[in-house]
Amino acid sequence: MAIIPCGSTWVARWGVQPQSVPKFPVTNKLSASPFCFSSKIRALASPNSTLFCQESLQALFSSVSNKNHYQRRGTSIVVRAEKDYYDVLGVSRNASKSEIKSSYRKLARSYHPDVNKEPGAEQKFKEISNAYEVLSDDEKRSIYDKYGEAGLKGAGAGMGDFSNAFDLFESLFDGFGGMGGMGGMGGRGSRSRATEGEDQGYNLVLNFKEAVFGVEKEIEISRLETCGTCDGSGAKPGTKPSTCNTCGGQGQVVSSARTPLGVFQQVTTCSSCGGTGEISTPCGTCNGDGRVRKSKRISLKVPPGVDSGSRLRVRSEGNAGRRGGPPGDLFVMIEVLPDPVLKRDDTNILYNCKVSYIDAILGTTMKVPTVDGMVDLKIPAGTQPGTTLVMAKKGVPFLSKPNMRGDQLVRVQVEIPKRLSSEERKLIEELANLNKPKAATNSKR
Repeated sequence: MAIIPCGSTWVARWGVQPQSVPKFPVTNKLSASPFCFSSKIRALASPNSTLFCQESLQALFSSVSNKNHYQRRGTSIVVRAEKDYYDVLGVSRNASKSEIKSSYRKLARSYHPDVNKEPGAEQKFKEISNAYEVLSDDEKRSIYDKYGEAGLKGAGAGMGDFSNAFDLFESLFDGFGGMGGMGGMGGRGSRSRATEGEDQGYNLVLNFKEAVFGVEKEIEISRLETCGTCDGSGAKPGTKPSTCNTCGGQGQVVSSARTPLGVFQQVTTCSSCGGTGEISTPCGTCNGDGRVRKSKRISLKVPPGVDSGSRLRVRSEGNAGRRGGPPGDLFVMIEVLPDPVLKRDDTNILYNCKVSYIDAILGTTMKVPTVDGMVDLKIPAGTQPGTTLVMAKKGVPFLSKPNMRGDQLVRVQVEIPKRLSSEERKLIEELANLNKPKAATNSKR
C-alpha cells in the first residue's frame, strides 16, 4: 500500500486505483468536501503535466467525493500500487548495482522452475527477472523511480511477456554450470556444453517380397565421428581454449535498436566462436569441428510388412555429438519397387484373374500367383464377371503383429471370345435354342 501526503491532501501515484478502507488509528482526516483537493493539486493536472492528466484526477476525486457521503470520520483514502520492484528483490531504493545483482542471483537460484517445483515458482522467477532487468539498467531505473511501472509501459521498456527471463538468468550464471553442482539440471545449460549429434537419413530400396516378409540388409552410411586427434574438443593438441571476447563466453550476441515503439533486442549466435563461447587453435585433422566424416557398414533388420514411406529408426547411428555429446540417430526411409503382377492395398494383395466363359459357367480350379508361390484357386460354377474371390491369409503381415496377415483378393475377369469357329457357333446356337422355351415360360409367369 502507498499513501503519498501532499499537505493536508492525499495524492495517488501514476496508474493505480484508489480504494476507501478504514484505517486505525486515525492519523489524518479528510474533509467531506471535494473542493479541498482541487486547490492543492491544480498545477499537477495541467495539460503539459507528464505525471497526471485532468481526466485521471477528476476520476480520482469524483470517486472520493461520492464515497464521502458514506464515510465516517476517521477513514482515509488508501492507494494500492503495483508490486514494487525493490520489494520484489528485497533491496532498498538506494541499493547499489552490486547489491541488486547479488539479491537477484540469490532469489533466482531459489525460484528457478528447474530447481523449485512448487506452484507459482515460475511466475515468481519471471517477476524477479523482470525486476532485475529494470533496476540493473540505469535508464529504466531512473524512469521507474520517477513514474513507476506505468512510466516503463509508456517508454516501451521493461514490461511484456518476460520472454527474456531465462536468457537473463543464463547471462549471469553462465547456464546451470555456474550454480554450484546443479549443472545437470534443465535444458538451458551453458552454450559451450556438450550437444547431441545430428540425425542422419538413408534411402533403402526393397523389392516387393522383401517388403512383405522382411529382410536383413547390410548398408554403408557416411557420418561424422569423433575426431581421434583432438578427442572431439576441436582444439589443436597441446593448446587450451580461451573465452570468446565477442560474446564473453555466452555464445550469443545481443543487439539493441531503439524505435518509436521502444527498445527491441535481437539475440544471435556469436559469429566469432560459432556459439561455443570459446576460441581455440583449431585441430588440423577436423578443422576445429571435433568430428570427421567416415564410412561405416551396419547390419539393418527390416521387419515384415513395411511399405513405401515407412521409416526405420536406428538409434545412435547418426552423427557424433559435439564436446562429448550423444550421437544422433539414423532414419532409414523405405521405398518398395512394384511387382508386375501383384498389387498391394495396405495389408491386402490384389490380383486380376482371367477366366474363360466356359470355365466361368462350368467352374474350374486354376493356379494363381501369390507372395507364397503358385496356389490352387477354385472358381465356382456360375461365377459372374467382376466377382472377387478371397484367399484368406495370403496377404501382407501386419507391421505391428507379424503373425497376422491380410488376404489376397482375386478379381475374376470373364473372357468372351470375339471370334468363333463354325463348330463353336453351332454349339452355342443349339444352347441358345434350348434356353428359348425356358425364357418363354419365365416371361408368361
